[in-house]
Amino acid sequence: MKTALIIGATGLVGSCIVKSLLDDERYKVVKVFVRKTLGFTHPRLEERIVNFEEIELWKNDIRGDELFSAMGTTIKTVGSKLAQYKVDFTYQYNFAKAAAENGVERYLLVSSAGANLKSRNFYLKMKGELDEKVSLLPFKQIYIFRPSFLAGDRKEKRKGEKWGNSAIKFFARVIPPLRKYRPIEAGTVADAMIKTANKQNQGKIMIYELDQIFQI
Repeated sequence: MKTALIIGATGLVGSCIVKSLLDDERYKVVKVFVRKTLGFTHPRLEERIVNFEEIELWKNDIRGDELFSAMGTTIKTVGSKLAQYKVDFTYQYNFAKAAAENGVERYLLVSSAGANLKSRNFYLKMKGELDEKVSLLPFKQIYIFRPSFLAGDRKEKRKGEKWGNSAIKFFARVIPPLRKYRPIEAGTVADAMIKTANKQNQGKIMIYELDQIFQI
C-alpha cells in the first residue's frame, strides 16, 4: 500500500482528494501538510501543521509515493497579487521540489484551463509558469490537470459564484467555444487525479485539459 502526500487539503479539490484517499484501501497513509488542522481524525490520516515559509525546517518529512498538489487562493482573500503568487506558485513549487529531491515518484497538480506562461492574464500566466517549472523536476511521472471553474461546497462562500457557474454552464451549451470553460465538480477532478495516479504504463509528463478530465 502507498503513502499519499497532499497540500491544499482544506481547499475545494484538496478536501475531496483527502476524503477519497481515506476511503481507498490502496493507501496506507494519507499525509497532509496544512497551516491549520483539518478538524478531524482518521486511522490512516497523518496531519502536519507547518509554516510554508519555513520549509527548510521540515522538508525531510515530505516523503511518500505520490504528491497531490491542490493549493490555491484568490487576490480577494490574501489582498494582493504578490501574496497570491506566494501561495499559488512559490509554496507549491518549493514543496514539489523538496518532494522530488526526497524520492517521491509521482506528482499530480491542479492547474487551470488556459494556463499559459505567455498569457497577459496574471492568474493564467502564474499557473502556466508553475506548470513549466514543475515539469522540469525529476519525478518519475508528472500529471497536470487543467479544470475550468470549480463547482462544489466551499467553506468560504464567494459572492456570485453559484450564479456565475450556472450562467457559464448555460452559455457553454449554446456557444461551442465556451465548452472549454464549463464548470466541473471538484469531486470529479479529485477522482480523475486518483484514477490517473493508479494507472500503469503512462508517459512521464501528461497534461489533462477539461474534456479529458471529464472522460477519466
